[in-house]
Amino acid sequence: MNERICAVTIGSLLIGIGINAFIMPHHLMEGGMIGIGLIAKYKWGLEPGLTIIILSIPIYIFTFLYNKTLFFRSIHGLLLSSFFIDMLSPLRSTFSLPMISSAALGGALIGVGIGLMLRYQTSTGGLDLLAQALSIAFLMNVGVIIFLFDFSIILAGSLLIESTSLLFSLIAVCFVAIFTTLCTYSYIK
Repeated sequence: MNERICAVTIGSLLIGIGINAFIMPHHLMEGGMIGIGLIAKYKWGLEPGLTIIILSIPIYIFTFLYNKTLFFRSIHGLLLSSFFIDMLSPLRSTFSLPMISSAALGGALIGVGIGLMLRYQTSTGGLDLLAQALSIAFLMNVGVIIFLFDFSIILAGSLLIESTSLLFSLIAVCFVAIFTTLCTYSYIK
């Protein structure tokens, strides 16, 4: 239990740093609920963490009905990662790295954060929670499922960002997928 609490806390912190220090300063996109939260931030100025919580409610209702264990293991990840995403907003003006470095480093931090949480059978909720349920049902690596969700959100968000940041957003999502997959590789064995 203590290991899971540490994984949720460290994973959420890594996600919050990756989003605020590297993804948002370049107006990059991410996938999943985080990507939808970023779309809400870029388009309407809404806080991404709060948006993630609100939009995750239907998925949490489904998960509660489908698999109460996943629900209870993931609710803390949703709340803590969303909290760090919004509370670490001062990091948005802290670093000044080139866009490609920010995409790679931000994606790696987010991927390790998500992968660490998934490794301890918890998640940030949202589409990660749905991916976790699908991974169990279809015996697929959760990182691959998350990549498919992320890629779809990036394509949908491409209408809101200029073409150069679309490429770097895809790089970030690839790094998220690689590091999530590396962290969860033994999870499906």
